[in-house]
Formats: sequence, C-alpha cells, structure tokens
Amino acid sequence: MSFQAIAGQAQAKRILQNGLRSGRLSHAYIFSGPSGSGRREMAKELAKALYCSELVDDSCGHCLNCRKVDHNNHPDVVWIEPDGASIKIDQIRELQKEFAYRATASQTKIYVLNEADRMTVQAANSLLKFLEEPLTDIIAVLITENGHALLPTIQSRAQWISFVPASPLEMSSILIEEGLSPILVSPAVHLAAGVHAARELVSAEWFAEARNTVLQLAKESLTKLPHAMITLQQKVFKSKLNEHIDILMDLWMLWLKDMVRLSSGHKENIVYIDQADWMSPLAFSREVGFWITGMERAVDVRKRIRFNANPQLTLEKWMIDLQGG
Repeated sequence: MSFQAIAGQAQAKRILQNGLRSGRLSHAYIFSGPSGSGRREMAKELAKALYCSELVDDSCGHCLNCRKVDHNNHPDVVWIEPDGASIKIDQIRELQKEFAYRATASQTKIYVLNEADRMTVQAANSLLKFLEEPLTDIIAVLITENGHALLPTIQSRAQWISFVPASPLEMSSILIEEGLSPILVSPAVHLAAGVHAARELVSAEWFAEARNTVLQLAKESLTKLPHAMITLQQKVFKSKLNEHIDILMDLWMLWLKDMVRLSSGHKENIVYIDQADWMSPLAFSREVGFWITGMERAVDVRKRIRFNANPQLTLEKWMIDLQGG
C-alpha cells in the first residue's frame, strides 16, 4: 500500500508528502475525523514512508522497513490503544521510558495514540510534557474523532490534519470493482466514512440481513402494521440484529431519504435502486412532507435509544406514528 491507495484525503496526503520531501515533518500531528475515514491507514503509511529505503515521500511496500511497519514489529514505531475505557498515565510513562532507552538504527521515532481523546487528564498532562521536551527526534500522531476534545495546550503544539468522509461514488467504484455486491455497497458507502469501513460493513455476515429486514419493516409499517410488529420481534429482537440497532436506524434513514427523492420525482441516485418498483408508488402515495416528518422522527428515535430508552417499545411506537403520519 502507499498513500495513493487510501481513498480521498487529498489534503492530508499533500501535507504529509510535502513534509517528507522537504524533511520538515511536524513533531506532532492530530488526525481528526470520523471513524473509518482512513486515519489509522494514513498513520501507518506515514511511518512506512518515513523509514522506506526506496522512496522519499511514499512507501514502496516491499523493502524491509516497510514490511516491518506493516507487520507491527518496527522497533521505532509504537501504537498505543486505550487500556479499557481510557489511555492511562502509566501508558504514557512507559512510552517515554521505551523511547528514552531504545537503541536503534534510525534516528527518528514515531508513536501513534489511537482514540487520543480518551486520555485521562493525568495522561494528557504527561503527554504534553513529552511533546514540549522530547528526549530524541520523535513524531507523535494523535488519532481522534474530535480533535477539539484534546487539551487546548496539546492542540496548540500539534499540526491539525482534518479527515473527511470519502465520496460515496468513489468508494462505490472501488468496492464494486473488487467484486462486492452493488446492492450492499450502495447503502454501506453512505454509512461509512472510508473504503475500509464500508468494505467491513459489506463483508459482515449480518449486513445483508439488516438491509433486507429494514426494507421489510419499512414496507410493512406503512401497509401491514401488525405484520411489521411481528417482523420487528422475530427478525430484530430475537436475532443478532439486536446488536446493530444503530445501523438498522441508519439504513431506515437512508430509505426515508430515498422516499423523499422519489416523491419529489427524482429517481436518480437513490440508495435502494433495486427496490424502486414498489418504493416509487408508495412514495407518491404521500406528500413529501410526510417523509420529511418521518426522517425527523427517526432522528428522535435514534437519540432516545442511545439514551437508553427501551429499543423495542421505542421502535414499535415509531412505526405506529409513521403509519399515522
């Protein structure tokens, strides 16, 4: 893999490759953006490019150093993950000791803190001191969904690189070319921020069933409500889909957006294009406002469930409200 193998993120690639070419990489970066947008992959590619023996501003992928980074056994690259619910001060202290005493062939060392916003206050303060007074030539990469959750003093000492969701069209093209099912790729690329995350969704055993169940529930809730209640109980709450309520709600929201488009006379770019034959007449049977109201209620339902409302009762009530408009 190289930087170019990561879909999108042109600005992030440009910043990092310019730094590699000029030999003026920052001593610390904040990779901020949604999960699945390529932040981890970019951090690994930065490490590979830094040590690659063949290229200056990218990784060749086949030299010894590239292979070591790929297999997570390069002596100068350290990944730190949350220990339980947080990154603790002992982890930062251990990092400092490890880099202070490690003798290696290369001069520059790099460490990556995944989910850096989950550092305890003590760990963040210890890291701040490490950023201010590094013992050797060190590059830090802090990966987070929300860089603003980091201490302002850490933010001010690092170069911010924003990651944005990749284009659904671009992701779709890549995944379909790989041979993945277009009808599963279509919703997945609207739910994921990057190709890797979308690929994982499509490949998940439960995802196809989740898509089919949402379509069945959407149709039945508007035409055969008693059947919808049975489907909800049997196919969701008595199955493994019970563990993926968030994704089910996201898939349902995509369906409602399709209904808004269809009721407005726009059939192009709908997610569930293979279902248009029955969705179109149903969409035209209601005003556009009906579907928009459904979307607003879906947002409220998702919020209630995330704040620990009973999922089954909340969804049942929503389906009753949806039928009544």
